[in-house]
Parts: sequence; C-alpha cells; structure tokens
Amino acid sequence: MSITFATSNSNAISTAVVSVDDFPSWLSEQNERTKGWINSFGFIGGLGQAVVLPNDDGTIGGAVLGYGTKATRARGRFHLAAAAAKLPAGVYDIQSGVPYEALETETIGWLLGQYRFDRYKAKAAAKAELICPKDVDANRVEAIVAGEILTRDLINTPSSDMGPDELEQSLSAVAKEFGASTEIILDQELLDQNFPMIHTVGRASNRRPRLLDMRWGTEGPKITLVGKGVCFDTGGLNIKPGGSMGLMKKDMGGAAAVLGLAKMIMGLGLNVQLRVLIPAVENAIDGSAFRPQDVLTSRKGLTVEINNTDAEGRLVLADALTYADEDNPDIIVSMATLTGAARVAVGPDLAPYYSDDIAMVEALENGAANVADPVWRMPFYEPYEGMIEPDVADLDNAPKGGFAGSITAALFLRRFVENPRYMHFDIYGWQPAAAPARPKGGVGQATRALLDVFSNMLDV
Repeated sequence: MSITFATSNSNAISTAVVSVDDFPSWLSEQNERTKGWINSFGFIGGLGQAVVLPNDDGTIGGAVLGYGTKATRARGRFHLAAAAAKLPAGVYDIQSGVPYEALETETIGWLLGQYRFDRYKAKAAAKAELICPKDVDANRVEAIVAGEILTRDLINTPSSDMGPDELEQSLSAVAKEFGASTEIILDQELLDQNFPMIHTVGRASNRRPRLLDMRWGTEGPKITLVGKGVCFDTGGLNIKPGGSMGLMKKDMGGAAAVLGLAKMIMGLGLNVQLRVLIPAVENAIDGSAFRPQDVLTSRKGLTVEINNTDAEGRLVLADALTYADEDNPDIIVSMATLTGAARVAVGPDLAPYYSDDIAMVEALENGAANVADPVWRMPFYEPYEGMIEPDVADLDNAPKGGFAGSITAALFLRRFVENPRYMHFDIYGWQPAAAPARPKGGVGQATRALLDVFSNMLDV
C-alpha cells in the first residue's frame, strides 16, 4: 500500500495539540460553547485523548488532541498516532502544539498509523489523513514511510507467497524504481562461486537458494547492508515445535529491514555507494537436508560444526558477510531475526546491536533518540569466544548450554568480517500487540536510526 500526506484543501479540519500542562491556558482562550463541549468529554490534554469540535450544522469544525506530560510521553512513542486513531475520517491540519524537535517523528507516526496489511482482505475503512505541517519535509517523511511500509509488507506476507523467488522479485522491483543494478547468484552457481553455506542451508527446498546483490550510487561512503533472508524456517532436521514455527514467515525480517532501509536511502537520494546483500533460502526438510554433526566449509575457509540445524541464519549470513568484506566498504551492517535469546534479553520493542566502533555507537544512540527508534547495545564479549570453538572444527554454530545465545551468535558472525566498522542487529521484526503507529505484525526496527546515522555522516 501507499501512504502519503493529504492534499491541502479548504475543508481541512483545524487541529490543535495540547499537553496537560498547557490545557488550562488553551481552554481559557475558547468560547463558552467549546469549553462546555470539551469538558463534557473529560478532555484534559491526556496522552492519546481526542475530541472533535462541531460546527452549528453538525459537521466537524475542529479537533483537539492530547499530548500528555513529559513523563507519560517518555513511556511510549508516536503519541499523535494514538490520538489520530480515535478521529473520524477526514483531512486534518495541525496548527500548533507539537514541539519542533518531535514534529517529523510524530508525522511519520500519524502516517504509519494508517498502515494495514490488506493483501488478502477487503481494504479497511478510511482513516484520519494529515496535511503536511509546515517545517516538515513532506518528501523526506513520505520516503521514510514508504521504506517502512515495504518492510512491513514483506514480513507480513506468508511464506506461500514470499519465498526466495518472491523476495528476489521484491528486490528487483526496488532496484528498478531507483535505477540500481542487481546480480543474482542462483542454486548451483552458489557452489561454483564459493557460497557453500548458503547453498547447504537452502538445498533441501524446491525453492532454490540464491544470493541477491543490489548496488546503487557511484559516489560517497560505501555502505553495505546484509539481511538474513530465510523465507521460512522449519528448523531443518532439528525441527521446531509447532508453537515455535508459527511465526517463521518473519524469519526473513532482516532482509525486509535492509530492503526498507535501502528504499529510504535511495528515495532520499543520499550521496552514498549502497550495496544490499541478501542470502535468500528456505530451511526445509528432505533427504538432502544438512545434518547435525556435519562440518561445513565456509566461503572464508573457516570450518563450522553443525550442532543444530535450526541455527541456520548465521550460516547464510557468514558467507554473505565474507563477500561484503571482500569489497572493503566503509561500513557493514547486518540485520537478522537471529536468536530468541535477544528477545528474552530485551523484549520485542528494543533492537539489540553489536559494534566495537565507538563513533558509530555514539552516532546510532543519538539517532535512535532523535527519531524514536530504540536500540540497545550488546557486547562482543571476547571471553565467550571459546564457547563457539568446538573440538572438531573452527566454529560451532550452536554452542551447548543455552547461555548468552545472542552474544555467541554475534561473535560467530564477527569471525567473518575484518572491517572494524561492522554493526550487527539481532532484531525481532514483529509487533506482538498493536501499539500507536504499529499494528500487530511485521515492523521495521533500527532502520530509521541507521538512516539518521547515514544522513548525519554525510553532513560532516
């Protein structure tokens, strides 16, 4: 779906945004009729409150939205989206009340609040549309929203319609939109060109494994994004229980996130040399599936003992990261729905990440705060390196014991990257319960924070 700002028109509904602290002053400036109307709804400027004001003929003459207090705003994000969800359909024009530093994020939230995944059902009823407020760059906001919508749509699409082939088609469509080039390394070519672990993970499926490679831009810093594209994960021969397999259509969430981020970057025309690498596979089960205790040789030459075929994401990423590193980019970022341990550690809302580059860490933390896209730094804790070193191979894909699962997975991936400016994100990619601007389902994480990093990097 496409979501954009409404076109300004004479019927737009004038809308005020009022905090709890400012409410008494705002109310004192209203006429008696409006005061009575507002008080009858118990409106006090509370977070998420919304009241429409009537004209004499019964039509909507205005609206007022609550903005809460600093303390209540700190406990969430996309506050206008929460209020906008309570408004009737119409075109709204915000006149006042949103702090300048929050205005772009709040308008992004309002637009994303209109998102619904409607591929398989009738379209939802019309929502409250927004005219782009002054001091907001409409093109920038719409480019960011379009990238997030792409991420959500890709994750939400069931695996029956989102296998490696369909993921390739999605990448090709984005490349065509922005004039990017693509290369697809498919099935047997993976072995011929030395991507053995990508081929091994995907070989049991009749949906052929592949490596997707997209390039865009000829000047500026070289940024390479690597996304895990496991389009469905049965767990392989270490088959998942049914309860754990239910959400595995989202196991390509890393691929969806980097494609959405790439769409933002290209839509904004950032002066970068962008590359996107996605190992696209389905981890299926048949007689050709790889087995526990197999030893695989990676593109980098490191051997990997397979102690759990359900730890397949790090295997396909390893070959892709090695390939990314060979190009010597300025920054490598990997994004993957990699471990359940990350969810246990920080829950579904935070995007845990790993980086040893202090400048990048500082830039990301600032970006995350600026755009309300929360992240949490995790450690490449070197004393745990021994946990990923088995007796019979260089590396173990699934250390026993169950401790520090996200950290050991990140340490595993770091073995395949020499570039010191490497960041790894162990995202969830899923909103388990509806929240402002985020209906239940697929969601982007850390992409807007990274976009802020890349944008500011170019300003220096």
